[in-house]
Amino acid sequence: MRRLVLSFILLSTFYLNAQKTAGCNCCSNDQKAFDFWVGEWTVTNFADGTPAGKSSINREENGCVIRENWVSANPGYTGTSINFFNIADQQWEQLWVDNTGTHLKLKGNKVGNQMILTSEEFMKDDGKMYRNRIIWTKNMDGTVRQLWEVLQGDDLVSTAFDGLYRKN
Repeated sequence: MRRLVLSFILLSTFYLNAQKTAGCNCCSNDQKAFDFWVGEWTVTNFADGTPAGKSSINREENGCVIRENWVSANPGYTGTSINFFNIADQQWEQLWVDNTGTHLKLKGNKVGNQMILTSEEFMKDDGKMYRNRIIWTKNMDGTVRQLWEVLQGDDLVSTAFDGLYRKN
């Protein structure tokens, strides 16, 4: 009897995983946690409302990837990011690459109404160690604030970007 129950549990687990694979590979709450950023956006600088750029953010690869395509209000600057929930590490990852060859790798998770991703430490020309932290906040009015901070330890050193996304 015990063997029959164990076989039933294993078969049920296999069946549920097969259904998940056939229906929707990336539909868990964790994998949908960044969906609030998906859309067509006009982005302004948070402080003064001046144009910052436009961003097209879509789910791709059967919903397993969120891809951002950025075009700055400053002519000639573009970039893209690939965002996904890493099931093995149980966290979100982002790889940003722009048309100057700059790249940024971030990891983290959603906390409340915010997605908080942080880079590994890196050394600047001053010989000190820093980290990038980007926080996307889902606002009640449907906008999203993106705040990119540069940290030294836990101390804020500078703000690299502070933008407000409004759906087109």
